[in-house]
Amino acid sequence: MKHLHPANHDTPLHWQTLSQLRAALDAGLLHSAELVDALLRRIDRADAHLHAFVEVYADEARALARAADKARTARMPLGPLHGLPIVLKDLLDIEGRVGTLGSKHCATRVAAQTSATVERLLAAGMIPLGKVHMTEFAFGGWGTNPLMGTPRNPWDRAQHRVPGGSSSGTGVAVAAGLAPAGIGSDTGGSVRIPSAFNGLTGLKVTHGRISLHATGLLSWTLDTIGPMARCVHDCALLLDALAGPDPRDPTTLAQPLERFTAEPRAVQGLRIALPDAAELPPFMHPGVTAAWQAAARVFESLGAHVVPVRLPAGFFDSAVPAGRIMSSEAFSLHRDYVDDPSAPLGEAVRARIQAARHCGPGDYAQELRTMAQRRRACAQWFASFDALLLPTVAIPALALEHVDEASPIPGYLTRPVNYLGLCALAQPAGLVDGLPVGIQLVGKPFDEATVLALGAAFEAATPFHTMHAPYATQVSA
Repeated sequence: MKHLHPANHDTPLHWQTLSQLRAALDAGLLHSAELVDALLRRIDRADAHLHAFVEVYADEARALARAADKARTARMPLGPLHGLPIVLKDLLDIEGRVGTLGSKHCATRVAAQTSATVERLLAAGMIPLGKVHMTEFAFGGWGTNPLMGTPRNPWDRAQHRVPGGSSSGTGVAVAAGLAPAGIGSDTGGSVRIPSAFNGLTGLKVTHGRISLHATGLLSWTLDTIGPMARCVHDCALLLDALAGPDPRDPTTLAQPLERFTAEPRAVQGLRIALPDAAELPPFMHPGVTAAWQAAARVFESLGAHVVPVRLPAGFFDSAVPAGRIMSSEAFSLHRDYVDDPSAPLGEAVRARIQAARHCGPGDYAQELRTMAQRRRACAQWFASFDALLLPTVAIPALALEHVDEASPIPGYLTRPVNYLGLCALAQPAGLVDGLPVGIQLVGKPFDEATVLALGAAFEAATPFHTMHAPYATQVSA
């Protein structure tokens, strides 16, 4: 723990960003082997309480770290992520390794291929520390998992609070300082919800931006892979590594090619749509609403034009048809065992999948047709704006015992983004009752560069991304 980025003497190693750690590696103030050893020790001390990891790849991570140090010593040309650790949501397959998809039913499932995401992270020189927990089959926003265990939100040591889902383990591992960044997936908010509940920055990319090859799917129509980290620049670094065409996933072939860590565009003059608070759901926590409105004032102070708007008709109602599409496609994927009472499935997830039985003949096809029509209408509405500013989740993280699995709360503000084919950046916007709350900057399809630029400007003007979970700060280094 002695080696720190020269500009960050007061920041413990486990709280440093990917960008800070890279600078320390480049300056010779830190070795990848030291970094990995320090994080593995921290995982060993903290994860029995937090329950973020399904499996820790200790031996493999140390071997990759030693190899990364040798390459750096040999002055090989290295990318910006070389030798840096990361955690992987347990739907990213690695050939020959167990991938559970968050389900006891798949506890011995051995992957036949390696996901495109893992391939690209390894090609960038990154070091997987292990696989982390998730909601079963990625189908749930609270982050609960009754059979595999629900990770504990590190912002409350005394009470087991939800981590947000479905990328629950990723959110907890990064927020607790067990890894500087991680990969999640987002079908209806599953990167953004745990980012909000854990005080992180998470990017929901446009569908087709990152390949889904050899990724455990919930909905092939709505699924996206996304980075979760401590700052906007780290998300951009990871997006640079992950985005790109992949012939094994034809949805990626039409995307524009760009670098997301290039000089960001100025935010002065950008038009940010801000709906009236009356359009938000009645279950909004007033502290979350206040943080969202304060964020709008920050953007105004930065020179953006914050424009009061009425959202497109039925904007939040689209959470319901999004759920029907998820259920229908999930049923197709899991139909062989979802009705088997002996299959070890969580009852809430089983019920969500079985809800597809309520769809009549032709209903699924009609849902896809309606979604395409609504996406075209949204594009016309969005033409006048550069981004839409919304809260991420209506409330701070609940105590696990108070969770209603049938509640629409966790994904109510996030699902429309997937349904309408948009991208979004979630980032912390303050604390309410000692718990983090967040905002999301919603962008047009394949306009991640704009939401990243706006997010970076907000981050530079506020301290929220530097907040750390109280329990995690108490874990001995």
